[in-house]
Amino acid sequence: MVNVLFFVLAGLAIACAVSCVYHKNPLYSAISLIGVLLSLACIYLTLAAPFIAIVQILVYAGAIMVLVVFVIMLLNLDEDKPLTRLRYLYPIGGALGVVLLAQTLFVFYAVTKAPHQASEQGNVIGQTMSIGTAMYTEYLLPVEIVGVLLLMAIVGAMIMSRRMREPNLELVEGSKEDGE
Repeated sequence: MVNVLFFVLAGLAIACAVSCVYHKNPLYSAISLIGVLLSLACIYLTLAAPFIAIVQILVYAGAIMVLVVFVIMLLNLDEDKPLTRLRYLYPIGGALGVVLLAQTLFVFYAVTKAPHQASEQGNVIGQTMSIGTAMYTEYLLPVEIVGVLLLMAIVGAMIMSRRMREPNLELVEGSKEDGE
């Protein structure tokens, strides 16, 4: 049952990806990309990785795609003109697609023919508890460094935005004295 569900979701992800490339309207392409991301999250659930599935939905399908849709709507794109000067890219894209399909079939063949090895940790790989345990024991220093860097970036962005909004009072007062 899990294999059938996996292949149905993989087919849905591929169909949404083709739809994403096919549509000329960027808003329809973005919505198709959301379909791809949600299908991938469901595939992660079938592979017993709920943490990665929820992160996929929250970060990619939620935050980043909302940002993409807002940018598309803010750009107010007109009807696209056909790109006649880039016609040579169609055969190159088709050839690269065939190469990608061949690689995918090779990986699928290699995985199905390889002997299955039991994992050292049992069935907890990808679970929230094992990810949290690894992050706060073995990888504690890198997690703290990333946290400090993100905090510095937020403080820097706030300082820069505040400087841009406030008028420079010294320059305004100095220009009045120079003009008199």
